[in-house]
Amino acid sequence: MVALVVAIWPRGDDAEVPSYQDRFGSGGRTPTAVSADPDALAALRTQAGLESCPASTATSEPAPGSVLSGITLECVADGSQVDLAAALGGKPALLNLWAYWCGPCAEELPYMQQFSDRAGDAVTVLTVHTDPNESSALSRLVDYSVTLPGVQDGDGRVRVAVGAPPVLPVSVLIRPDGTVAKVLPQPFRSVDEIADAVEQNLGVAA
Repeated sequence: MVALVVAIWPRGDDAEVPSYQDRFGSGGRTPTAVSADPDALAALRTQAGLESCPASTATSEPAPGSVLSGITLECVADGSQVDLAAALGGKPALLNLWAYWCGPCAEELPYMQQFSDRAGDAVTVLTVHTDPNESSALSRLVDYSVTLPGVQDGDGRVRVAVGAPPVLPVSVLIRPDGTVAKVLPQPFRSVDEIADAVEQNLGVAA
């Protein structure tokens, strides 16, 4: 595990970048999102132009075995609340856990965008921002030209629920019944790598 953390976790000299221990080492919970000026946040959301988060319908219910049951998070696109189990139920999904300060995440996210565009409605691709600073997440997504739907999860509820290790990025493949098919704590280097992982673990070709 040590080697994995060293290989994937970003290393830089930015004083504002949280350390590994700050984010995950203490075992404590951090705020889901830090306070931000509402007008500034709204402007960033407009600039980012993210896709709307998947939403539950009047007839959609979380599967009894969904690992995401009871987790409701804020949609980064518009601030609405998303019941993950209900919104993702009945369809294969790829959750991509990332943070604005994660170098490998910056390289991987454009490939996630390409995969989502390629897969269309066959697979739901949802980013999960795991740092409380939502404003910085939006700024980074603008820089990356990534408009994927995403949720804000500064206290790491999704990571705990799916049993992911404390590294970034992490991709989690979720079956239509809400169970975990695979947790992949690695950065993808191409859209084809993502497509291969999805086909192998979810049986969906894209």
